[in-house]
Amino acid sequence: MPDAGRLDRLAVVARELVSELDLDDVLEHLLQTARELTGAPFAALGVLNAARDGLERFVECGIDDERRALIGDPPRGRGILGLLISDPRPLRLDDVRGHPLAYGVPAEHPPITTFLGVPITIGDATWGNLYLANKPEPFTEEDEWTAVVLARWAAIAIENARLYEGLERRRDELERAVARLSATTEIAIALGAEVDREPILELVVKRARALVDAREVAVLLELGGDLTVAAHAGDVGETADVVERDGTRWGEVMASGRALRVDDIAADGRLDPAPLGASGARTALLVPLSYRLRTVGVLVAFDRRDAPGDPFGSRDEALLRSFATSAAIAVVTAETVEKSRLRTAIEAAEAERGRWARELHDETLQSLGGLLVLLASAEGGDDVHLRRATSVAVERLADEIANLRSIIAELRPAALDELGLGPALRALVRRVAGGAGLDASVDVDGLDEEARLPGELETAVYRVAQEALTNVAKHARATRVAVALAASPGELLLTIADDGAGFDLGAPSGGFGVAGMRERVGLAGGTLSITPSPEGTVLRAAFPQPLAATSSNRPRSRA
Repeated sequence: MPDAGRLDRLAVVARELVSELDLDDVLEHLLQTARELTGAPFAALGVLNAARDGLERFVECGIDDERRALIGDPPRGRGILGLLISDPRPLRLDDVRGHPLAYGVPAEHPPITTFLGVPITIGDATWGNLYLANKPEPFTEEDEWTAVVLARWAAIAIENARLYEGLERRRDELERAVARLSATTEIAIALGAEVDREPILELVVKRARALVDAREVAVLLELGGDLTVAAHAGDVGETADVVERDGTRWGEVMASGRALRVDDIAADGRLDPAPLGASGARTALLVPLSYRLRTVGVLVAFDRRDAPGDPFGSRDEALLRSFATSAAIAVVTAETVEKSRLRTAIEAAEAERGRWARELHDETLQSLGGLLVLLASAEGGDDVHLRRATSVAVERLADEIANLRSIIAELRPAALDELGLGPALRALVRRVAGGAGLDASVDVDGLDEEARLPGELETAVYRVAQEALTNVAKHARATRVAVALAASPGELLLTIADDGAGFDLGAPSGGFGVAGMRERVGLAGGTLSITPSPEGTVLRAAFPQPLAATSSNRPRSRA
């Protein structure tokens, strides 16, 4: 039996081993303790492979890093080590060199003399073996007993560590699954709330990157037969605008509509990450963006952030495919909205051109034609007739000049360019209200007339007011209209209220109409609300504006 000191030390070691929850720490502690208790300068542990006919891992203690590098590959479980695998019982040798299976030791390895090996058994199966060697004197029965006890305690500690690692792994998988589910839900909500393509594409690449923990993610979209790099996120270098489609992996995904995992980009030959700003990427996951059996693009993820060499798995593919479905719907919806807006803008522009053509034809052109007839008829008459015709012609010319000025002012008011939004708005209200017989008021509050607003903003506010006032004059049957323009830090609010018969949001106005007003306000980054009622209609258009263009202390100016 071992002495009391060794028994006490074994008891302490047992508590220390079973308290360890990291497998590598358990193995290191076991080897250090085995060397200490037996006096062996060299200790190692071999872990069996799944077939239990060789070693899949070899951990050693007692050889420095320089010598280990010279030795080369670790042993695979042949010779004496193989004997312990085929016959898992304690083996004690006074001199290994005399044994018939003493072969396979590398020349750079220190010579092995004395040897003690014991199996580590977990349950009914041998998990590995503990090896001790090169004790100056032969190993004793007490050393063998100590090694066997250590191996038993080590088996318990190893099983605990493996169970703990399994629990940690399952917990991590569960946390990742919950996080990914949350990300997918967040993505669906975020994408469902957006209709502009650029913000949607930015959301797609950022959320996709977080979903599979990728180093970089890019979106390729089809445009005229080519594939364009529409968006990217992550550790991205310089990207190309267009990438090759024929003979490439993304071209293959576009054609097949199926996801593709590339575990070794360097060996693949058909996937060049450089045009997507991912030079040096080692692995990739490509998922189609498909909508109603049509592939509109490809979502490409490169490398895991924490483990660049580890390939993407089937779970990553399933997650990204599910996400890509929502992303494709959002992208196609945004493109549809964009096309609809363009179509609406074109239709409104054509309608506006038609209105100006009718104005010029029905009023100016017909009046000029009548004036021509009048002057022609007076050409052969007496002086009295000629003077009368000239007087009428002068009046008509004055009227037509006024009409042309009105048309030009509606096309582009000089006051807007020369004086700014406030004066131009007052002139607009006077002209429209005077022509329709409306009682009108204008209230401009907080706008510093010495500081001009950006031209696009002034034009947007003016055109919305122009269209709204035209609607009031032509369709509302109103008797009065009130226009207010209020500038506050960061916002410009236009309010137009009338006492007419309400407002039909679906009725055409002959100009840009409600769709055109919404388009203008939306392009300026603002919001538009129209509240009709039997007592009249209130239109509110809120525009963001630079803070420097406001003056909260400026007194109100009225017209």
